[in-house]
Amino acid sequence: MDALNRHPKIIVGVDGSDASVAALRTAATLAGPLEATVEAWACWDVPAGFGLYLVVGIEGFKSAAEQSLERALTAAFGPERPPDVHTRLMRGKPGELLVEGSRNASLLIVGRRGHSGFVLGSVSSACISHAHCPVLVVHAPDEERARAKDRGGKVGDGGK
Repeated sequence: MDALNRHPKIIVGVDGSDASVAALRTAATLAGPLEATVEAWACWDVPAGFGLYLVVGIEGFKSAAEQSLERALTAAFGPERPPDVHTRLMRGKPGELLVEGSRNASLLIVGRRGHSGFVLGSVSSACISHAHCPVLVVHAPDEERARAKDRGGKVGDGGK
């Protein structure tokens, strides 16, 4: 734990969604006061049943994840990425990789990908249930506005 206190690290799961862009922005905002670095992790894998097409290669999957990560970083920060934000491209299942990565993190941030305000996505659920550090789940800005509207209020008013 002492190493984490000296060099805090925030890991952000990035899948290119609006929620993951919001998670990146949140991580960058928290990094300053915490004196932490941010690692933006994009995870990719070969879909089940792809074995027949291995002649084509798996580089396309890796490349797509890399492009998605770069687009998310640009959406979050514009052309000038903060110097304390680093990237990692990981092969495997996102939930498993993020949980394992959380062993060496001070904070794990993921976006919520569920279909309603009450259901979390499988990756965020896995992280909440199994991470080895605190987990922050971030809603996409439009999603939060829609939830506030459904409650008859405004974002940040607690539904009043």
